[in-house]
Amino acid sequence: MADSENTDVASALWYCGPGQLEIRREAVAPPKGDEIRVRALHGAISRGTEALVFHGRVPKSEFERMRAPFMAGHFPFPVKYGYATVGRVEAGAEALRGRTIFALHPHQDIFNMPASAAIVLPDALPAQRAVLAANMETALNALWDAAPGPSDRIAIVGAGVVGSLAAYLCGHLPGADVTLVDINPDRAELARTLGVGFARPADAKGDCDLVIHASGSAEGLRTAIELAGEEATVLELSWYGDTTVTAMLGGSFHSRRLRLISSQVGKIAPSHRPRWTHGRRLAAAVALLDDPRLDALLAPAVRFRDLTQRLPAILDPRSGILCQPIAYP
Repeated sequence: MADSENTDVASALWYCGPGQLEIRREAVAPPKGDEIRVRALHGAISRGTEALVFHGRVPKSEFERMRAPFMAGHFPFPVKYGYATVGRVEAGAEALRGRTIFALHPHQDIFNMPASAAIVLPDALPAQRAVLAANMETALNALWDAAPGPSDRIAIVGAGVVGSLAAYLCGHLPGADVTLVDINPDRAELARTLGVGFARPADAKGDCDLVIHASGSAEGLRTAIELAGEEATVLELSWYGDTTVTAMLGGSFHSRRLRLISSQVGKIAPSHRPRWTHGRRLAAAVALLDDPRLDALLAPAVRFRDLTQRLPAILDPRSGILCQPIAYP
């Protein structure tokens, strides 16, 4: 291990072109001012977003808004991307040295970052589970946007990581009837683990007070609209990149006076924006991970050095992987 007070050589994953990956070496100078030096322990691939980055499907209009914290390069390529890293602080702020933290940092084994951007993990939270923090933050913000209530009938269409976490949070509402809806029947066991119901689209209960859509498909969005009750809200959590999606806004959409709204984690939900900062929201998301049932979302870890070979298969929508952890070194 290099002396953390001196320059280190880091390895970082770069998206270099459509379907092209490299692990690049780069010098990391000693931390300065309010910076800390972090050595990565665990990471995670955000499969939906990173698949769009991998295939060069980030629309030009979103090049700036899609920049992740501490990202390097420029869309479409090359970019050093990612936003789920758990590491140990090796140098910098004395109060943080030796602590395990979560960082919204790209996939890299050694890096510097402002101490203020680090979220210290609770002692009882397993470090690998903490890689779900960014996804939990997205789900938390979605619930703030959707404002579900006790005893509501709620359907979440799409049992990916974010959809499953949204269902998990809704399942804590007193008396709420929460169903995770997915075309994959194997997700029924996941739903049971998370404490919510499960249904295939054709079998899901309609007349819902709230429907959250997170499948990333036009078919899922159609299902979400069909399950919504009179004057209910359909919250769109999927992001489609540059893909055109057809929404069924004919039929009874208008007569039922449905409300179709979007949610995106880049901004704090308006209901909480006057009082909450991004740091406070991320810290709250980390605290919400204190439940071993959430380990059901984690696939077996892949080694960081194997990502260039393994990532194409991981990002394939047929892989069945939910959250793909990364093991460093």
